[in-house]
Amino acid sequence: MSKPRYTIAVTGLNAIDSPGPGMAVIRGLRDAESFDVRIIGLSYENLEPGIYMHDLVDKTYQVPYPSEGQEVLLNRLEYIHRQEQLDFLYPNFDAELFNFIKLEGVLAQKGIRMVLPTVDQFEARHKINLYKYGKEHGILVPRAEMVFSPADIARVIGSFEFPVVVKGKYYDTGIAYNLQQAQQHFHKISAKWGLPILIQAFVHGTEVNVCAIGDGKGTTLGAVPMRKLYITDKGKAWAGITLDDENLLEITQRVIGATHWRGPLELEFMKTTEDAYYLLEINPRFPAWCYLTVGAGQNQIESLVNLAMGKEVQPFDSYEVGKLFIRYSEDMIVNISEFEQISTTGEL
Repeated sequence: MSKPRYTIAVTGLNAIDSPGPGMAVIRGLRDAESFDVRIIGLSYENLEPGIYMHDLVDKTYQVPYPSEGQEVLLNRLEYIHRQEQLDFLYPNFDAELFNFIKLEGVLAQKGIRMVLPTVDQFEARHKINLYKYGKEHGILVPRAEMVFSPADIARVIGSFEFPVVVKGKYYDTGIAYNLQQAQQHFHKISAKWGLPILIQAFVHGTEVNVCAIGDGKGTTLGAVPMRKLYITDKGKAWAGITLDDENLLEITQRVIGATHWRGPLELEFMKTTEDAYYLLEINPRFPAWCYLTVGAGQNQIESLVNLAMGKEVQPFDSYEVGKLFIRYSEDMIVNISEFEQISTTGEL
């Protein structure tokens, strides 16, 4: 029996020093055993490397920035759909997810499926709400306070011990060892990502993460824990190894079971020397290291497509411990004509 062939659109093609998840998701789709794929890249910038990786991406279209709103995005997606007949779409950036969640029903009527959290699920796990979220679900979360101005920092920071963690609403993190450093991080992060900024208690320990997927009914379809082996100056994992950690898996199943989480998510923890697990973030999409789950025996990326297509998806019950990922960079040689084409027509 021949396998179905799906046309799948993917965002997050910026495979740079702080990479988006898109290229890892595409590699997982290319490795799928239950279907074949045609990959449509959705880019925001002309120099996103994935645009020019023709062995992985069949065609790329530029899409409007999330700040341009849902109507502009929908018009662009309708045009792309007329050209390509999309079956499934993988949004991979936190900042774009709200628009895609709001458009999920409209796009589904046109035949474009997605597997995303609800608006309530998306809002509840925001960094600004995470401390309350942890209390509701019995999970340790470092205390945090929102700040909206440099004056707020001076007022709030007195109730914390240094160092503190300064976090943006969507991305970027800095560690401050005094008030002046906290204010510097505030200005740098807020200029890029807006307000509010979060001041969070610093937890000493080892950073461990989980990449998982939920079916929207409380079942964890897959979960793979990982410890970062090498971290960049931006806090991104450049190497990591899968772990045998029942505590991480239990917490993940508890979160997905209690919230009926639908779709992919990454849970970021700090494990202390006393073996306490503090939840630092819940990212409502696949992380950039999600291809490690494929290498460990769980193609979670493939499973979500099959779930959207109405096929029976069995939860993964195992994964290979001790699998490493090691990220690398390389120079691509690209013709200027391709850069000109994506810049002028918005397609390549």
